[in-house]
Amino acid sequence: MSSGIQIKPKTGACKSKTSSLLCSPEPAIKPQSKPSDKLNPKTIDPFTIYSRPPSAFAAMYAKGGIPCRLVHGSVKHRLQWECLPETVPFDPLLVTLAEGLRETKHPYTFVSKEGFKELLLVEGATEKAVPLLPRLVPVLKAALAHSDDEVFERGLDALVQLSAVVGPSLNDHLKHVLTNLARRLMEKKFREKITAALQKLEQYGGKATVAIIKSKIPTYCSVSS
Repeated sequence: MSSGIQIKPKTGACKSKTSSLLCSPEPAIKPQSKPSDKLNPKTIDPFTIYSRPPSAFAAMYAKGGIPCRLVHGSVKHRLQWECLPETVPFDPLLVTLAEGLRETKHPYTFVSKEGFKELLLVEGATEKAVPLLPRLVPVLKAALAHSDDEVFERGLDALVQLSAVVGPSLNDHLKHVLTNLARRLMEKKFREKITAALQKLEQYGGKATVAIIKSKIPTYCSVSS
């Protein structure tokens, strides 16, 4: 029975690399550009498209530095880990995934969001995540300050997920992100989501969290009041 794989027969037009190299004419030698040409308007092509270099997260993902990959499903996507998440060192992967929350392109958006969430679900995540808070919070703050709405929402979700794992340990760092939440709270489309997030932060952080939240957002109403 035929396997269905078709192999095109070689034609006379197809040549090996060796033959093409031997038969190809000698390339013309182009004059080397001078350093001053970069500053000379006559040597600059105004229609040249300069591609932006990949972000640190995208570059690391491309090199295999992130031990999980996106698997496309018929209904929903999922992550496939190269090893058990329980065996993956949180330092620096959790911080790297948090940095990836600021990505705006697929698959980096999905990998960073799901990877951050799944890593925090492993056994012993609290003990592993608490020492990283001084590095994690500034990264999440940058996501919450991002102009892209989806990046902000991913940052907000990640903040709540982190709070659920580290509990009151987040209180010492909470004031650094509340300014961004207070600013976005004035936008009607985020008001309900941010309020729910603040209530979760209070729930996981305890009574001391209320005073911290109110110091930056005086209009906040405690869930216990």
